[in-house]
Amino acid sequence: MSKSRLKLTYNSPVILTFSVICLATLLIDMMTQGGSNRLLFVCYGHANLLDPLTYLRMFSYVFGHASFAHFAGNITMLLLVGPIVEEHYGSWNTVIMMAVTALAGGLLNMFFFDTGILGASGLVFLMIILSAFTSMKKGEIPLTLILIAAIYLGQEIYSGIAVNDNISHFGHLCGGVSGIGFGIAFHKKKFNG
Repeated sequence: MSKSRLKLTYNSPVILTFSVICLATLLIDMMTQGGSNRLLFVCYGHANLLDPLTYLRMFSYVFGHASFAHFAGNITMLLLVGPIVEEHYGSWNTVIMMAVTALAGGLLNMFFFDTGILGASGLVFLMIILSAFTSMKKGEIPLTLILIAAIYLGQEIYSGIAVNDNISHFGHLCGGVSGIGFGIAFHKKKFNG
């Protein structure tokens, strides 16, 4: 009788790799006393379109975090729901959805706001919404999907209007709306009953 051995698996390559990059980015930022974030990982509002780094920052801001607490909050949630999303939609589609959401958030922030955005919060909310779609069956809309979207979007809209807390509620909304859009696109046949 042979004993089976447990082995460690890299079960969610996109989410795990993203998390490792975020951790490395945080450590480098700590070593540079915030310099690397300011240079590479903050997408600035009304940015200079002649600066080549502007185009990198439209994507790279999702890797940067302001503190370990900021990093831990985002990555804990990402590690919780991201593997479900990656397994359901596939690694390549997950990369595409993350990149499109990052770019949409970066562009909208750049053109409509005068603040900088930093962190993976928008991607976390993309994953939260997409994870609610994973239990969808043909002709049915899960009540959990409706509740998550309503509570989340309602809270972010309220917070964006009424609360001054230095959090990019717009980035969260962008992630949530992207999640709804991608979820509908991937599950459109199921909506036809």
